[in-house]
Amino acid sequence: MSADPMTPGQPVEPQDPPLTRRARRRNLATAVVFLVAVWVLLWGTFTWANVISGLVVVAVLLTVFPLPPVTFAGRIHPWGLLRFTGRFLVDLVVASAQIAGLALRFGHTPRGAIIAVPLRIASDLNLTLTAEALSLVPGSLILEADRSTGTLYIHVLGVHTLDDVERFRRSVLALEERIIAAIGSPDEQRRMAAATRTGPPPADLEGAPT
Repeated sequence: MSADPMTPGQPVEPQDPPLTRRARRRNLATAVVFLVAVWVLLWGTFTWANVISGLVVVAVLLTVFPLPPVTFAGRIHPWGLLRFTGRFLVDLVVASAQIAGLALRFGHTPRGAIIAVPLRIASDLNLTLTAEALSLVPGSLILEADRSTGTLYIHVLGVHTLDDVERFRRSVLALEERIIAAIGSPDEQRRMAAATRTGPPPADLEGAPT
């Protein structure tokens, strides 16, 4: 016989309150700004033509594929945002140089791996932002994002050993930590600090180089 979900003493999962009209408008504006920024970054040049075309593409995407009501419960932390931006730009330059080096090594076949990285903060927004930031860095490609477990499956170039796999996993977790430090809520930052103290989970052997 199944347990009664209303049995006293049994924890009941809290339900998220419905979004207000103001919250929906704020989330929509945030999504538009972020997606246009991604569009401009993908083109690699900031021009008004790229901005306007990005607005058109985003408007079509949000009309045809409306986003789920993801609530932004945090706030902008200027120092954390500056730290995230600076490190992201450094990673972008370093990764571009590494990929260029691989391309210039004639006769060498680059090895890669598919690495599963379970994130420590299970939220749709954190999963999305971490996946987007990884996708913008050359050499890594998001193959799948498992929303139920908060796990990203990433194809990575230039991986030769299990030490390389573990090093990349730690870099993804460090990226997640910087994102939470930049825009996370106080509760998310407390949980991140606790998870950082306990250390990352054991490595998944699915990340073995191929």
